[in-house]
Amino acid sequence: MSRKTVKLISVIFFMLTAIFYLLYEKHSFPVQQKTSAFVHVVAVHDGDTVSVSINNTKEKIRLIGIDAPEIAQKPWGEKAKKYLEALLSSSEWNVKLEFDVDKRDKYGRLLAYIWTTDGKLINLLMVKNGYAMLFTFPPNVKYVTELKVAQREARDGGLGIWADPSIDGGLKERPGDYRRKHPRI
Repeated sequence: MSRKTVKLISVIFFMLTAIFYLLYEKHSFPVQQKTSAFVHVVAVHDGDTVSVSINNTKEKIRLIGIDAPEIAQKPWGEKAKKYLEALLSSSEWNVKLEFDVDKRDKYGRLLAYIWTTDGKLINLLMVKNGYAMLFTFPPNVKYVTELKVAQREARDGGLGIWADPSIDGGLKERPGDYRRKHPRI
């Protein structure tokens, strides 16, 4: 192929990619930095994933900055889910969503920080009380400093998953390591 042909193909590819990106952004969930209204939580899937109702549409939300044990990581997966449910229940299952730079993950889930009706950051509470660990994916790092401090305090205090596994039954394997050993089919 000639250089002109390669350049033309490159330009066309770039233009198609740009058009696809613009269309995706236009038709994806319109988000603000923090939504002005509360949304209702309709399901808790595990310690770091919930579904909410937004304009009569069910959206799966992955909590930014945290990684909770998988449900199969007994007993901590179920404990993390129950703690998240308790936090949501105290907020009457209504939360505000706050988005960071990337709005969706590779699975199509919305990525958000979720806030209770009384202004508490649930992502932070999950880490602070030992039910999840820090898990960052730049560029979504708005609260990384707060999450790092919360994790250090939970770990130093032996809270939840940070309890001594040989004494109190803390988490024996990080969620990411567990997922690598037990991939979903």
